[in-house]
Amino acid sequence: MKIGLVGFAGSGKTTVFNTLTGLQVPVGFGGEVRLGTVKVPDERIAALSKIFTPKKTTYAEIAFCDIPGEHGAEKKGLSSKALLQIRDQEVVCLVLRAFTNPALESDPDPSADLEAFHAECILADLDLVERRLSRAKKDKPDPLELAAFERMKTTLEHEWPLRSLTPDALNRSYLKGYEFLTDRPLLVVLNRSEQEAAAPMPDGLAARIKELHGAGLVLSASVEAEIAGMDVADQAAFLADLGLKESAVARFIRTAYGLLDLVSFFTVGQDEVRAWTIRRGTTARQAAGRIHSDLERGFIRAEVTPYAVFTQYGSEQAVRTAGRLQVEGKDYVVSDGDILHIRFAV
Repeated sequence: MKIGLVGFAGSGKTTVFNTLTGLQVPVGFGGEVRLGTVKVPDERIAALSKIFTPKKTTYAEIAFCDIPGEHGAEKKGLSSKALLQIRDQEVVCLVLRAFTNPALESDPDPSADLEAFHAECILADLDLVERRLSRAKKDKPDPLELAAFERMKTTLEHEWPLRSLTPDALNRSYLKGYEFLTDRPLLVVLNRSEQEAAAPMPDGLAARIKELHGAGLVLSASVEAEIAGMDVADQAAFLADLGLKESAVARFIRTAYGLLDLVSFFTVGQDEVRAWTIRRGTTARQAAGRIHSDLERGFIRAEVTPYAVFTQYGSEQAVRTAGRLQVEGKDYVVSDGDILHIRFAV
């Protein structure tokens, strides 16, 4: 999963990036996208690894991209280059400033910044849609494609993001190659001072994020970046002092998984114990394709053991003996924590 961090100058976006990745890239250094990868913590993978003692243990990963802002300190616009870099992300994470920044003359106004970013994305997407409709006068496209773009135009003109359209309302097969900004999942981080780190998101801002079909969380990047650099054994005490129960990374991942409706399934063995991330509702055959295209193409069946069942019996053989191994077909919907063995032939 690729998550792009974007924010107006002075929002603390790079500090948030450092907090989430544990890196120490320089703040305020514009230019290229900075990348950082984080393993998704999962106690189930650790437990399975102890049992199977594999040669390799592979956690799910999130790639964070710190997208540089090329706008002035008091400007709210996004450069064309920044917009292009945002389009390359699977998830857009907007960092909003909710703390006093001595380098800026203006007071923090996260709601206004959210609206400015939303308007910028609406206009960028509308430009793409209108250009496609203009070409349609010459191309004579599929009427269903034309209807999809007309529906998008109407939605954007009413200042609603494309992500607000359900799959029934918009056939996204016609959107391939366009990378619309407002169709990207939106995660909003409210970056606060240390004193407000544990306070909830303001009701008005939370309601607006929900209206935009996004998800939000609160953190204090400046202090949590310092905590992230400490020994793991010391982090809990410092987080408790802030009134927090878990790290920024854990809260961020939980919010992102909830926003995208993601779950994990596992493959196990002496060679590797591995977590795979899929969307809720994914079928066994589709999940097999996440492992390798050959498994999806030659899918025969899936042998499934829910994690809770495996921990109850302690081994694959014990699960089989107890008659608890599930043999499922291609249309079986994979649940969070399922351990899968794919049987296939190509």
